Amino acid sequence: MSAPYRLPGFVNAHSHAFQRALRGKVEGGDFWAWRESMLDVAKCLAPGDVRSGYAATYAEMRTAGYTAVGEFHYVGLAEAEAAVAAARDAGIELVLLLAAYGRGGLERFRQPSAAAYLRQVESLRAAGAQVGLAPHSVRACPRDWLEAIGRYAAEEGLALHVHAGEQPREIEECLAEHGLRPVELLAETGCLGPRTTVVHATHADERELDLLAEHGAGVCLCPTTEANLGDGFPPLTGLLERGISLSIGSDSNVRIDPLEELRQLEGTARRQTLRRNVIPVERLLELGSSGGARALGLDAWPGVEVDLDHRSLSGVEREDVPAALVHGCGADVVVS
Repeated sequence: MSAPYRLPGFVNAHSHAFQRALRGKVEGGDFWAWRESMLDVAKCLAPGDVRSGYAATYAEMRTAGYTAVGEFHYVGLAEAEAAVAAARDAGIELVLLLAAYGRGGLERFRQPSAAAYLRQVESLRAAGAQVGLAPHSVRACPRDWLEAIGRYAAEEGLALHVHAGEQPREIEECLAEHGLRPVELLAETGCLGPRTTVVHATHADERELDLLAEHGAGVCLCPTTEANLGDGFPPLTGLLERGISLSIGSDSNVRIDPLEELRQLEGTARRQTLRRNVIPVERLLELGSSGGARALGLDAWPGVEVDLDHRSLSGVEREDVPAALVHGCGADVVVS
């Protein structure tokens, strides 16, 4: 039996746990068709479904080596409370990223005003939940909502997460309404700062990347979901050149495996640059753990242990384990 090999726990900075129900289904020809299937699942959720379904999904995350998760939640306040209970059941550290939804989507997603949304945030905080702010997107939140949420985040020192730049149509609609691209609008409304994480940023242009760097904002990349939905490839070279803080998320939970997320991230970087070892292994493991913790505002989270006797690590020297984990192992090498 080999001596224990311990690592910081992986941190899943972006999850929609209810979308786990769509795993394995052929949900349509593009992102927008998939979204209709996702809405069909969301409309039927009740708090009891969330409590049991999320607990099972979080348990799967815990088994895979994620010891903390940011749940980007937009299916109701009672369901948010059930998500907190589900994380407790599964033994995973949870930051509830309560989504603000002013328009679009389903009625159950929406709050009547930004003030009503912030009251929901305050009620969860008062109940002891770790909470972050999450204007769902520039599609779902009007400008005045973004301004109010940006002010509150700055005043309270809370993490702020927002989907932006995932789809070209989203950018076109933002330009038509505001004359700005999504990240430009976030900057103008006070939603960009060192506690901000932009989720995806797949189609961010050079100016938007500059704004992210100037404001100290981070980006959460979700490679398995972005591949599954046909989103495109992230602008990794630009993100890395600017030193923008990165984290990973399982997003739609089509796959729950932090090592696979990191492997796809490095594989994308290699294909884009035609080089190997673009992101050093140590850096990959860091962004998969403390990078996510930073995005969620966590100071501490549990560690994990790796099974050095696992068949995937057979013959691997101890000093080579980090590289072997990222480039040749699945989450089943994690034992705690």
